Amino acid sequence: MTKKTDVVIIGGGINGCSLAYQLAKQDIDVMLLERQHLCSGGTGRCGAGIRQQWSTKENAELAIQSVKIFEQLDKELNAEIGLRQGGYLIAIHDEKELKQAEKNVALQKSLGLQVSVIGPDEIQKIVPILDIKGMRAIAATFCPTDGHADPFKTTDAYAQAARRHGAKLQTYTKVTGIKKKKNTIECVVTNKGKIKTSTVINAAGPHSKEIAEMINIKLPIKPLRKEILVTERVQPLFKPMVISFTDGIYFSQQEGGQILGGISNPNEKNGYFSDPTFFFLQHMAQTLLRYAPSLNTVNVIRQWTGYYDMTPDARPILGEVKGVSGFLQCNGFSGHGFMLSPMVTKLLTEYIVDGKTSEILHNLSLDRFTDKNIEKEAYVVG
Repeated sequence: MTKKTDVVIIGGGINGCSLAYQLAKQDIDVMLLERQHLCSGGTGRCGAGIRQQWSTKENAELAIQSVKIFEQLDKELNAEIGLRQGGYLIAIHDEKELKQAEKNVALQKSLGLQVSVIGPDEIQKIVPILDIKGMRAIAATFCPTDGHADPFKTTDAYAQAARRHGAKLQTYTKVTGIKKKKNTIECVVTNKGKIKTSTVINAAGPHSKEIAEMINIKLPIKPLRKEILVTERVQPLFKPMVISFTDGIYFSQQEGGQILGGISNPNEKNGYFSDPTFFFLQHMAQTLLRYAPSLNTVNVIRQWTGYYDMTPDARPILGEVKGVSGFLQCNGFSGHGFMLSPMVTKLLTEYIVDGKTSEILHNLSLDRFTDKNIEKEAYVVG
């Protein structure tokens, strides 16, 4: 294994592979370390949705710019990423939620997003299988350019492009320590040896907390189990992702016909709990059938678990950590790392290559928790 490199990236998900590609494209000598195989963590277990409808400006800006990148990524990476823009329909259940939605739509429109509040009749036209009465919806918001991409194809496309530009992607390599000299990164220690470097990017998802603790940095990240199921293939029924923050449910129909979705467990505790639960299967089925009774004969074929890397405000932690030169964060996405990654990694690459900072990196730095400059993201299936 190479003993010296400019940048070490810890984590082989969508963010790690995108960073490896973008840095290598700028002639930066970069090595990515993944303790298992690429896409083995949260990226490979996510619902693959891409939405731009958020309640906080930073998340909305990152998502809107990321969609623009996703839309031309096939051509840039010379690979198919499975992008489908069928929209996101977000259900609204009461007047309080409607006021929040109207506020969010105003913010999103100010950033150039095509999004609107729609009534029950239009909801039915967009997703005919929905039972408006059963789902208890008084309205919804809809953005037609939201959608999905294939997380495995997208991550692999970034990884292959990174390799073509000279990046080294080292799998089954576990980071066991990080050493610094005074306040500067000196090297990364792995189960396969040491790597001298001056820059480390911590993109290890929920495990980012343990990585940061290697140099006594405390990240307010907690792992939260999330479960997903997928059904057998059925005829094409609808295109948008349907989501409700009140009921904690999201579901969509995949290109192959499968219905894929998940629902939050209000009693879920933080921690690395990996076993699937019968409660999830029962709760998801009951709620899904309230929304779409016609799915009552569809068979579930698989369910699985993954983790959100939750922060107190459900927004990512980005950029350099004060007091340790060369230690950058790219974590804490609270379940939304895949959809935000193109723009997040672009901003971090610009910072590393040119020293270019931004309002987003400033507002989403670790310092916000010390300064108590916190605005919580409301649009999370928590």
